[in-house]
Amino acid sequence: MRCLITIFIGLLASPIVSAETPATPNLILLIADDLGYGELGCQGNDQIPTPHIDSIATNGVRFTDGYVTGPFCSSSRAGLMTGRYQTRFGYERNPIGEKNEDPNIGLPKGEITLAEMLQDRGYATGLVGKWHLGGAAPYHPFRNGFDEFFGFMHEGHYFVPPPYSGVTTMLRRKSLPFGKKGRWVSKDGQLVLSTHMGYNEPDYDADNPIYRGGQPVNEQDYLTDAFTREAVDFIARNQERPFFLCLAYNAVHSPLQGAEKYMKKFAHIEDLHRRIFAAMLANMDDSVGEVLNTVNTLKLSERTLIVFISDNGGPTRELTSDNGPLRGEKGHVHEGGIRVPFLMQWTNHLPAGEDYREPVISLDIYATMAELAGATIPRNKALDGVNLLPFLQGTRKSVPHETLFWRSMEKSAFRAGDWKAVRNPYRGQGADWELYNLRADIGEQDDLKSQYPDRLKNLIDGWQIMNAEMIDPLW
Repeated sequence: MRCLITIFIGLLASPIVSAETPATPNLILLIADDLGYGELGCQGNDQIPTPHIDSIATNGVRFTDGYVTGPFCSSSRAGLMTGRYQTRFGYERNPIGEKNEDPNIGLPKGEITLAEMLQDRGYATGLVGKWHLGGAAPYHPFRNGFDEFFGFMHEGHYFVPPPYSGVTTMLRRKSLPFGKKGRWVSKDGQLVLSTHMGYNEPDYDADNPIYRGGQPVNEQDYLTDAFTREAVDFIARNQERPFFLCLAYNAVHSPLQGAEKYMKKFAHIEDLHRRIFAAMLANMDDSVGEVLNTVNTLKLSERTLIVFISDNGGPTRELTSDNGPLRGEKGHVHEGGIRVPFLMQWTNHLPAGEDYREPVISLDIYATMAELAGATIPRNKALDGVNLLPFLQGTRKSVPHETLFWRSMEKSAFRAGDWKAVRNPYRGQGADWELYNLRADIGEQDDLKSQYPDRLKNLIDGWQIMNAEMIDPLW
């Protein structure tokens, strides 16, 4: 944050500081796709058990006010992978479909990715899962600091391809057989077509194979299981040296495909739509459990920092996502689009079972890992995140961030302390700024702009100062 903001808001965000930690710990970043704030057991969901992901909170820290930098997959990942607000380098939109293959769309080459930074510090680096930061050759993970890559390049992928064997599949359609609307279910119950969204399922797999390195492979396993298999193998092969593993699941992103054994587990959920979602989430939870078990079995837990985060809020109508008690969903800059499950574990180095209630953001993951790796950040690539370890270990008593900033095309938000200014034009909603006290009103129901006009102006002024540092979208 630049010092001008203090005129309107307060102190600067804290810089990276040293903490007493062992040299070169392993680093594991687990990214869920489109997972809503309220979907985990540790976040209050009692319908879908997630004991393995919850164990990261039990054995570490849960950030109650954990944010991402954008309400969509790609822009959020651009911030996460660079430690900088993506609007600083014009990465604001969310490429989908054929735009993934546009040679002008992708993470700008001048940015230093988390993987590049760690690779330069001697880490083995691996990406398993979703990339979505450019699908043309210049943006390949190999050219962005990853030694190994197993996954796909675009925004989504089928968990199993047609004919969808071994899963129940639910696809969006403009119209159903015989021109009907609503929901159509095949006689065997394995295929569900629904018009509830009003459009067809995106063509996720078009020109979007599963790659091992730079070559496409014919993957037969359910994709969540395949990604876990590869992640466990990466950990085992690299246990003798420091490693960075980014395991970016495409669960629970559409298309909705639930494996049979998990569909049976949730047979009691009456709504088939929700049942498929539950199957996908439980499958991912068991997969996270395999990763955690591997770390423990290899006796790496005290040498390994593990972070779990979702890339944005859940899309409620599309997936039945629960962002409760927050307002809004994926695509919004109300809390439901940008506040996400965010957990961190490091055995004997971080407190266990603690809720950290100050605002933090996905940018802090880069800054924290950079500090642990002993990296020096170039001045012209100054980070917007901060090292969280001193705050969690109690050696710093201030807050990590005085302010947080969001811009997503016409949507904007700015948080300072408990106060948030937001404008979220969407489906007929106005473009006026709103004002909320998040500590008293986490659901953003009571707009206080008429009661506190000076406070709202203060926040808007702070947003405008930050916005002046950003650039226009590159595409």
